[in-house]
Amino acid sequence: MHILHLVLHFIIPAIIAKLAFAKHWRISYLVMMSTMLVDLDHLLANPLYALNRCSIGFHPLHEPIAIAVYGILCFVPKLRLVGIGLIIHMSLDSADCFMTNGVWYV
Repeated sequence: MHILHLVLHFIIPAIIAKLAFAKHWRISYLVMMSTMLVDLDHLLANPLYALNRCSIGFHPLHEPIAIAVYGILCFVPKLRLVGIGLIIHMSLDSADCFMTNGVWYV
């Protein structure tokens, strides 16, 4: 399941970029992929990796308040792609929480 989760982090932004931003899909994809840097907050965790740990609500940049800010970014034209990339990321992480722990975070 973890491999599928990681692969989806690459595939879903590509699909969104091709469908919603067809004219500039490459740069759109790169901007959305750059939001993967949000996972740098995982470096603050102790232990660094825990197999069944849910990112949502545990890591600082995966907190509900941060996710709300990411949602707001979707409505700011110059930051829209960043917001979309972050919301995709958080949605996939939330789905992973459900698949691994049976807990759905939104």
